[in-house]
Amino acid sequence: MADAAGNAPDLLPTRFQAWFEKRGWSARPHQLAMVERARAGRDALLIAPTGGGKTLAGFLPSLIELAERPKANTHPGLHTLYISPLKALAVDVERNLNAPILQMGLPITAESRTGDTGVSRRQRQRLTPPDILLTTPEQLALLCAWEGARGFFESLRCVILDEIHTLHSSKRGDLLALDLARIQQLAPNMRRVGLSATVDDPEVIKRWMGGIGGPESIDLVRGPGGAEPVVDILLSEGRVPWAGHTARHAMEEVYETIKKARTALVFVNTRFQAEFAFQELWRLNEDNLPIALHHGSLAAEQRRKVEAAMARGELRAVVCTSTLDLGIDWGDVDLVIQLASPKGASRMVQRIGRANHRLDEPSRALFVPANRFEMLECQAAREAIAENTLDGDPPRIGALDVLAQHVMGCACSEPFDLLQLYDEVRTAGPYRDLAWEDFEQVVDFVSTGGYALKTYDRFRRIVKGRDGLWKVRDQATAQRHRLNVGAIVSPAVLSVRMAGRGGRGGRKIGEVEEGMLEMLDPGDTFVFAGQVWRLEGVTNLDVLVSPAADKDPKMPSWGGSKFALSTFLAKRVRQLMFDESHWSVLPRDVCEWLGAQKDRSLIVSEEEMLLETFPRGKRHFLVCYPFEGRLAHTTLAMLLTRRLERAGVGPLGFVCNDYALAVWALKPMDGLDFDELFAEDMLGDDLEDWLNESFMMKRAFKGCAVIAGLIERRFPGEQQKTGRQITFSTDLIYDVLRRHQPDHLLLRCARADAATGLIDVARLSQLLSRIRDRIRHAPLEHLSPFSVPILLEIGKERSPGDATDAILADAEEELIAEALQ
Repeated sequence: MADAAGNAPDLLPTRFQAWFEKRGWSARPHQLAMVERARAGRDALLIAPTGGGKTLAGFLPSLIELAERPKANTHPGLHTLYISPLKALAVDVERNLNAPILQMGLPITAESRTGDTGVSRRQRQRLTPPDILLTTPEQLALLCAWEGARGFFESLRCVILDEIHTLHSSKRGDLLALDLARIQQLAPNMRRVGLSATVDDPEVIKRWMGGIGGPESIDLVRGPGGAEPVVDILLSEGRVPWAGHTARHAMEEVYETIKKARTALVFVNTRFQAEFAFQELWRLNEDNLPIALHHGSLAAEQRRKVEAAMARGELRAVVCTSTLDLGIDWGDVDLVIQLASPKGASRMVQRIGRANHRLDEPSRALFVPANRFEMLECQAAREAIAENTLDGDPPRIGALDVLAQHVMGCACSEPFDLLQLYDEVRTAGPYRDLAWEDFEQVVDFVSTGGYALKTYDRFRRIVKGRDGLWKVRDQATAQRHRLNVGAIVSPAVLSVRMAGRGGRGGRKIGEVEEGMLEMLDPGDTFVFAGQVWRLEGVTNLDVLVSPAADKDPKMPSWGGSKFALSTFLAKRVRQLMFDESHWSVLPRDVCEWLGAQKDRSLIVSEEEMLLETFPRGKRHFLVCYPFEGRLAHTTLAMLLTRRLERAGVGPLGFVCNDYALAVWALKPMDGLDFDELFAEDMLGDDLEDWLNESFMMKRAFKGCAVIAGLIERRFPGEQQKTGRQITFSTDLIYDVLRRHQPDHLLLRCARADAATGLIDVARLSQLLSRIRDRIRHAPLEHLSPFSVPILLEIGKERSPGDATDAILADAEEELIAEALQ
């Protein structure tokens, strides 16, 4: 590990030294260390706080090398490639990078290339690349699949991977790692540089960065710590609500806080919360402050306008989602507000870093919890940030559908030898342990579609030549591939229709994203548009429903944060609850709530799980508190419902949030064997049966089929396929493969995706292992204080229109009175 470097005069050329001095700056030790590492030809991972000159440290060696090249060799080709997870960040860094280039008069060209870049400029960049190209993983995959890729990349000397912690733990990161392996083969002298402010385990990142030398060839460079952030928690009117997700109770104080700030970023976790908070702030905006909205569903042009207005200092606040999490440099931002819970310490550190983008000034942040469980989460996150302890994602195994896309891209670029490509792929971190049999199956899939599909000519995309090399079938196939690169698949939107005769759809009720159907089987009841419906089936294009006779839905609510409560933060919340001496840091009403729970039920240790049973009305409830996130809880509830049906208690429905789940039934559940009910074998046959019956596998298969290139979203000269058309195509293929080739590559990928991204089996498995013989059962005569928020979820979606708040307020008062009696 390197923490310091030699003297600046020894490492910086005169005009670079003068540039620093003219601005009253001096090169920081980690910036000089990166120059040293570059001169030694070493790869490097730089971890430095936001505002510490991290981006400049990544580019500084390249700027020096380019400035010192012979004048006769001023345009030898692409020298440095910068990869950003966000288009907006690539454009912002291009602007910031060109400033010192112009100020020092360096003969260096730096340009960005994103999906928003004009066609003529992109064509010119391929033929005459700039010295430094700033782009995204998707554009890199496109460049690698170009038939001129070898000539384009052969001069490359450095790849800079910014915000690397966001790239390594997804299929997008798998594709990027494969493309880096390809580029390394084309440009053997290329160095790899990773940049991040929030890395929990550097070894995980180094393994992902890969390279021929593996993680041992990557030096870790740490920058000095900056000013400690100032993190406060808002106590609106001195109270914290028992339940809720919007923080509506605190919006007036949030608005007053914005008025006192120079510029504020108001972060939320979902697009719904963003729209709600934006509307609430404008309802309160008597001063007509310039407050804007930024999230991924807005048109690109609208997002660019907001970003440009922020860069010019014209806005007082922006309500945003994760689209603005990363390192866009807006120095005027002096406050970050987090509405509702942060879900993870690392994510919150990243967001806090958007305020006072300077090393020597503390960033200011304000947490606004929407309920009492979120107050615990905010306090746990606040303490983790103060201790500089972060959460991170574990290393992942590279996905085979992504590998299939990459193999196709390599063939589009130039013919390949099978053994050589296998060796190359295994230099990519996520694929280091790739088995030869899996690689062969991937190549067979790209060349035939697999055994069950090989009679269909359109799935023959690569062919083996007489020279033994594999190449793309024809240029039309290559063109279609280039139109469909990338590992991001948007969900399809399906129409909800009344079920008609003969399985046909009738009157349209509305539209839903296909993800809403994951947890439902035909016959299940759910709430939509304020009514209870029975799911009759899903055709290729429509969700068919009928009015439910039973007004007690199995799935009463949708939504919640797209971010799961991190395992790291969940453990800290459980520790905080159990340690009564720690309650003093919490507001008085939250302490009283915890005390009431302890008196009327139980508060268990961090390694135990509380399970409560109680009657209410004509129903019998089972409520447990795993604190493992809505996704894992929903999967657990589905599997529990199956077991409770076999136990004969007549389960009627369930509801989940990030902290708890509740199941209600016709018969009491007090006498059940809870250790047996929560036994780890539920992840065997119960899970397999449920997956085979659910729509979840079809959704997972669709994503894999699109990424692997079996289904194409775009065609030359045509509009993009709709999500409905893609769903129709993939459903047909899915049914064929299940019948004729159940071990098909894409079915394997779909099962793996369902187990990780859609139902969080790994986390559920860890939970069941943790609570084995550690379930604490509290048989109660009525509901507990902890159960109030989860029971309120049952009625949330059924309250119509403007009456929602009043109805839920009445329900909350009733439940609280019951819990405290």
